[in-house]
Amino acid sequence: MLGAKASASHSGNLGMRTCITAKVAQPLSCVAIGCCIFSVALSALAATPAIDLDVDTRDVQRGIQHAHETLPVAPGPLELVYPKWIQGEHAPSGPITQVTALKFSAGERALAWTRDPLDAFRFHVTVPEGVASIVADFDYLSPPTQFNDSYGGSPNVTPHLAIVLFNHVLLLPESADASAQPVRARVHIPDGWAYDSAVRSESAQPGLVDLPEMSAQTLVDTPLFTGEFSRTIALTTKAPATRASIFADAAADLAIKEEDIGHWRRVVSEADALFGAHHYRQYTWLLALGDSLDNNGVEHHESTDIRMKESLFTKPEFMQRWASVLAHEYVHSWNGKYRRPDGLVRSNFQQPLSDELLWVYEGMTRYLGDFVLRGRAGFGTPEFMRDYLAFVAATMERLRPGRSWRSLADTATGVPALGAAPSEWTSQRRGLDYYPEGALIWLEADVLIRSRSGGKRSLDDFCRRFFGGEDGAPAVRSYTRADVIAALQSVETYDWDSFLRTRVEEVQPHAPLGGIVAGGWTLVQDDRSNPYLEAFAKVNKIDDFSYSLGFSAKEDGNVTDVVYGSPAFTAGMAPATKLLAIGGRKWKGDAAKEIVIAAEKTSAPIELIVESGDTVRTLRVDWHGGLAYPHLARDDKRPDILSKIIAPRNNTKD
Repeated sequence: MLGAKASASHSGNLGMRTCITAKVAQPLSCVAIGCCIFSVALSALAATPAIDLDVDTRDVQRGIQHAHETLPVAPGPLELVYPKWIQGEHAPSGPITQVTALKFSAGERALAWTRDPLDAFRFHVTVPEGVASIVADFDYLSPPTQFNDSYGGSPNVTPHLAIVLFNHVLLLPESADASAQPVRARVHIPDGWAYDSAVRSESAQPGLVDLPEMSAQTLVDTPLFTGEFSRTIALTTKAPATRASIFADAAADLAIKEEDIGHWRRVVSEADALFGAHHYRQYTWLLALGDSLDNNGVEHHESTDIRMKESLFTKPEFMQRWASVLAHEYVHSWNGKYRRPDGLVRSNFQQPLSDELLWVYEGMTRYLGDFVLRGRAGFGTPEFMRDYLAFVAATMERLRPGRSWRSLADTATGVPALGAAPSEWTSQRRGLDYYPEGALIWLEADVLIRSRSGGKRSLDDFCRRFFGGEDGAPAVRSYTRADVIAALQSVETYDWDSFLRTRVEEVQPHAPLGGIVAGGWTLVQDDRSNPYLEAFAKVNKIDDFSYSLGFSAKEDGNVTDVVYGSPAFTAGMAPATKLLAIGGRKWKGDAAKEIVIAAEKTSAPIELIVESGDTVRTLRVDWHGGLAYPHLARDDKRPDILSKIIAPRNNTKD
């Protein structure tokens, strides 16, 4: 998953353990090193009676999706469950709050049901004698506005497009193994609308998407997009083919530049060079563009579900800010879907997931996708990519005083309970820091391998060994921390256990900047604008003084967050404060910049008039360092390894 909230806030061994087939149509031909196929699960899939699922998406004006499900049953007590833990969302985020109008029936007979008093995702039904199947009818209500960061906590439907996440419209027997329970799904879409999915319909009937039978596990891993305005772009044609399917609220939003399509194609070719193998039969980027949608992305094995604002392709600042999501979610096909931490491999959707290795799952993906592949694909100049890296480094080093009490590991293990925390006071609480700080750790590992091997080896070699193997259909190969260390050791002999333990598991007062320093650069701060931060501010419509005064605010003056211990914090500022004036002038971002610059030449504090509830106060902020933005400065005493890391590797064309 992209980790949108963390990104949008300053204050965002070769020993293989398990192989589970995720698709049944084409079993994976696995490599010899310890990988096996669970043929028993395939046999169970063939022997288990299928669930029939009918989903009607046509009520787009009200955002209601109707589910009609026929389940094979036996007489007696029956427990049905609504999917709770969705791999990729890292939390028990199944949107049970959005399930309404639930009814069970056997023929013409209504069946009573009760919810489990200890588990809101579990339902009890008694099946009458002589009944071999029952029907479940219920509605999924797409939220009209976002109420949390999960994929069920934000809109899935607009008047012009709809997204079907099958875990939102599916009930399963409590005892079912998701990889062995077959489901036949049909989706009704509005007349004239197009659709796309990693799996295509077996029916040519207009308005009906009749999917082939597949396991519940695969179905949940296969989102379906439909819309009035859409565009499909072939990114590669050779097998396994890749494409982008874009659905938007307006036809004008589909106008992506040819230059950006070219960079997108480069993402695929550079991933080829990085990993050396594919674990999908075809890959589809599914993008929904709408201003009511939450900016986010979540991974699937043969596709990705990305939602963005309408301006993604039409306003340069949106691509500057968000182009990384295209590479990030693609990397997850290898890191997160194919190779997956042991704690994230479960037989059903009710078993809790263990997030302790998200600094590998997400941290390495942030490094490989957002920095390495984006840079190699040209979705940003080398200078821009360094400014992005400076933003990440400065945020972790200067805007995270909470690192004095909380380890990076705890930001991962705490996700199920703390991932939905408010963005205010992120600097002290810490956010989903396993994403950006994890990226810094993997940068440091990459630079270390390159330096110790004299440039002969790099983290690219780790990627080919750990995520590569043979081409094939989707499968899951789990790993442990020890497996990661052993794989690193096979690339470069080093005390990787201590390297990771000190940076991940121990409380550290400073961010891991060793990769930047050893890579030939130094983190600095000056008054030159950082283009990535500038795009960030435009997209989020904020005035950002985080690295100077110590706060960010919406354009109307409402303070979004305050950095713990910053000059503004010391003066008494808190989030949700309304800025009225600065230095005797009405609050405006441009006026504030002029006053901050002028304060460099005086010892007097900067006066801010603020409103909090029914009180108005004057705050005196002692800051004389002028405007401050992070950058990387070249250190000529060291070789420039960073530039080598983001230099293109694959010069071939599809």
